[in-house]
Amino acid sequence: MPSSELGDFLRSRRARVSPEEVGLRSYGTRRVQGLRREEVAITAGLSSDYYTRLEQGRERNPSVQVLDALSRALRLDADQEMHLYRLAGLVPSIHGAGAPESVGSALRQLMDTFDSTPAFVLNRTLDIVACNPLAVALFSPFTSADNLVRMVFTDPAGTSFYSDWRRAAQATVATLRLAIGHDSNDARLVRLVDEISAVSSEFRELWEEGEVRGKTVDAKKFVHPDVGPLALTFHTFDVREHPGLQMVIYRAERGSSSDEALRLLGSLTATRNRERENANPESLR
Repeated sequence: MPSSELGDFLRSRRARVSPEEVGLRSYGTRRVQGLRREEVAITAGLSSDYYTRLEQGRERNPSVQVLDALSRALRLDADQEMHLYRLAGLVPSIHGAGAPESVGSALRQLMDTFDSTPAFVLNRTLDIVACNPLAVALFSPFTSADNLVRMVFTDPAGTSFYSDWRRAAQATVATLRLAIGHDSNDARLVRLVDEISAVSSEFRELWEEGEVRGKTVDAKKFVHPDVGPLALTFHTFDVREHPGLQMVIYRAERGSSSDEALRLLGSLTATRNRERENANPESLR
């Protein structure tokens, strides 16, 4: 039976919607979680045969009207709806943006002015392609701060760094899944998913759930070995000069213990950098 990312996504979404949520009365013995195929079809105003062909990958070119109806029937949020459109090929994508990239000097200089705010840049496969000094310090517990997926699922520091590791893991996988909508055959994405799936059952479980969610504004809690607990809010901005890249900025509530901890972390980092420079000035050239 043919399969497709579109069909997989539809199956994962209908499994999370109950008949009662869409105004249907449940009947008979339910052998599936969430909605049956025919219930999705009824709610979206489609024929059951057509919807079945969509899920099975035998129909890959639904119209805008069909996708609108499915978005309403499956109660999709904005990120999920955009992901659905990308999977159906109705939103232009810029391929190749999943590979590690660099950012321009102007953006790096701007990030470096945030002396009390960690700032870093991600691509679609969650490679960290640029960090300001405070972000480097924030991620210092990790063996290598190169990719958020690896950091969460394979680095020993992950489970102690994130106060709510499960929530962080769910958010990371949901963000990574958005990359499929841009290019499901991106070699970097395929390698990363295979790599982490091979070593983490938690990742495999969350990947199969099919959740998608972009980074916008949210709260995160960390425990840093140098300064203790940190409660931060992050904001995410598209990097217009490099489509596919996003800059993430963490901030603490001014005057809070986390604000003081961030400033302490910045001070400790500056002191250590000066000590390294004094000990070996050639290393920083």
